[in-house]
Amino acid sequence: MTRLDGPRIAPASGRPPRQLVALLHGLGADGTDLAGLAPDWAAALPDAAFVAPDAPFPCDMAPYGRQWFSLQDRDPQVMAQGLRGVAPMVEAFLRDELAALGLGSEALAIMGFSQGAMTALHVGLRGGVAPAAILAFSGAMLSPETLAAEITARPPVLLVHGEADGVVPAWTSRMAETALRAAAVPVEAIFVPGLDHGIDGTGIAAGARALRAAFAG
Repeated sequence: MTRLDGPRIAPASGRPPRQLVALLHGLGADGTDLAGLAPDWAAALPDAAFVAPDAPFPCDMAPYGRQWFSLQDRDPQVMAQGLRGVAPMVEAFLRDELAALGLGSEALAIMGFSQGAMTALHVGLRGGVAPAAILAFSGAMLSPETLAAEITARPPVLLVHGEADGVVPAWTSRMAETALRAAAVPVEAIFVPGLDHGIDGTGIAAGARALRAAFAG
């Protein structure tokens, strides 16, 4: 099995980590693309370590960057199969990172952007590592119709999506919100008027609040 790796950011406090936030990038990017969020959220979680793994596969739609699974074929069943194939690699990585820091899964939050959000939602809700929170930006939930039957954990989920997203339409997060509520998962959904495929100050602030709330205990 391919072992993932990527940028790691130590807690801003200088103390030993009490939480771990994993940042899963979008298609055609790599871990450095989201590592810049760590300083934005360090004020909310000064004792959190951040890790931003590179996806395991070269992007097959561009001459650079990485991908969690192929999007050459957008058939939902094909994409879901690709996601199920990569999930064990992500889970193994998260377990190893938590073990290295001496933390349990209750100290983990998984954040993803775009394809990384699809991956975060799948791993965090249907996998073997139950996080304290999932933050999904500009993404979608694959196979929402099977969530209720396959769910293994119900952490609070934050969905953030730009209303003007021309890459992954905002209705995909609305579908995800519906599926999450039907599966009794606590969910907050924020739709940002005028925002295209990206993360703005509204999303960063909402992410900080969600992370702080997840680890308030």
